[in-house]
Amino acid sequence: MSDMSGRTTVVVGASRGLGRGIAVAFAEAGAPVVAVARTRTDFPEPANGAGTIQPEVVDAGEATAPAAIIDRYTPETIILAAGASPHMRPLQEQTWETFSATWETDVRITFHWLREVLLKPLRPGSRVIVFSSGAVLGGSPLSGGYAGAKATQRYITGYAQDEANRAGLGITFTTVLPRFAPMTGVGEPAVRAYAARAGKSVDDFVSQIGPLLTPELAGTALVDLVRTDASTVAPGYLLSGAGLQKLS
Repeated sequence: MSDMSGRTTVVVGASRGLGRGIAVAFAEAGAPVVAVARTRTDFPEPANGAGTIQPEVVDAGEATAPAAIIDRYTPETIILAAGASPHMRPLQEQTWETFSATWETDVRITFHWLREVLLKPLRPGSRVIVFSSGAVLGGSPLSGGYAGAKATQRYITGYAQDEANRAGLGITFTTVLPRFAPMTGVGEPAVRAYAARAGKSVDDFVSQIGPLLTPELAGTALVDLVRTDASTVAPGYLLSGAGLQKLS
């Protein structure tokens, strides 16, 4: 799978942060990329001119969006990196609307897209990667229902793999749990909030995280993951600035 030139890749949530880095990395690896986002975004030309990026302005949470994109482009890789930025407040300062925002966006998107992947279905050998969060492993007390919603995304991905196996579809589903990425729209306010809670400066807090995850590193890691033989792919990975680590 080293040749990506014929492997159409849909990146949902490609307008910013890790999703944008992933879209650019796949295009630079030679893949035709469909960059799905709610707002139109300009992308740089791939450095080596091998791949392409086709923007699609779509609300990925709409029930009809997955079928429309899958029917139009027949992708072999789908990466779900879209999601809401959580309202960073302690529990007592949340409302139900702010607490549940991630359930109404991230979980909804995962449900609609994975359901359509199974119904279509995608071709044998296809890959589906769902971005959850490292918050699943340790909680996230300042982001309302975020950690629970991200855990549910992980469960849904596992359910989808079970259904694909039962039907003999030959599709590989994987969940990726990224650590803090301080320079992204989701990561920056989270880092500021948790640094303040710990009584530390942002710089001191970030220095304790270890190697920082960037959109560029995420893109490189995801290209490598899709190029990996499906038989060796784990159900879940932790993603940090040090790369991917298999989860048991």
